[in-house]
Amino acid sequence: MTRPCPGPRAVTSKPGWAPPPNSADCHMHIFGPYGRYPLSPGRGYTPPEASIAMYQEMLSTIGLTRTVVVQPSIYGTDNAVSLDAVAALGADRARAVVVVDDGFDLAALRAMGERGACGVRFNAVSGNGTPLEQLEALGEKLATLGWHLQLYAHAAEMVALEGVLARLPCPVVIDHMGGVKANEGGADSAGFKAVIRLLEKGAWAKLCGYRSSAAGAPYADVAGMARAMIAAAPDRCVWGTDWPHPSLHSPEEVPDDGVLLDALGAWAPRDDQRQAILVDNPARLYGF
Repeated sequence: MTRPCPGPRAVTSKPGWAPPPNSADCHMHIFGPYGRYPLSPGRGYTPPEASIAMYQEMLSTIGLTRTVVVQPSIYGTDNAVSLDAVAALGADRARAVVVVDDGFDLAALRAMGERGACGVRFNAVSGNGTPLEQLEALGEKLATLGWHLQLYAHAAEMVALEGVLARLPCPVVIDHMGGVKANEGGADSAGFKAVIRLLEKGAWAKLCGYRSSAAGAPYADVAGMARAMIAAAPDRCVWGTDWPHPSLHSPEEVPDDGVLLDALGAWAPRDDQRQAILVDNPARLYGF
């Protein structure tokens, strides 16, 4: 029996600033409809359905137009829901990050690439994902394709994997602020220092910080980490909502995506920073 979790907020607030044209939400998920896309039996949680129409309403409210659909752990390596979402959202403004294992050959990956996939996610936090032992083998395939590898891991794993990640031949995207928790050392922790070293060596970062926060909205306790990541890699930071914010435990924990964008505005107050994080960097990484 997997545990339930709440769905997204019914109402999203309008942020206090307007993002530039062609801004991208670089991290979101679609759940369902479950009659068409059944859940994986190996999943760790069971969320309510979260539809494309619900997502588009939120995205319109916060003023973004481009999207990266990230394959969630509840579907394992069956990427149909994510690739179909790209088609529904529009191939001109949507891309996918899929989940595969070493059973997928280059032909299978290229077929997904034709449908908008441009990266592969390793999720060492939610389970039901690709074993970390396959990082290097898949990294070689991704380099051949010109794809990137996205890693969601705990802070301790960032330390243990630093050497492997630094030598991968494909671009590496560090998900969810490297799994570093603000109340477990934050910017002073070994995990965060490993993240910064990786960024300085060419890795990318997703500034999706609410999961790192212990204080909750407006997530001021992660501001120092976010600003340090932007300073270390201003041309390799992107941002994402993580809508519909899966695997949380109570509705009170579910973020308001307008508040999340306001937090980014505080971390990156200059117009050139916002243009880079929301438009220029995603265009290079995802091929918009």
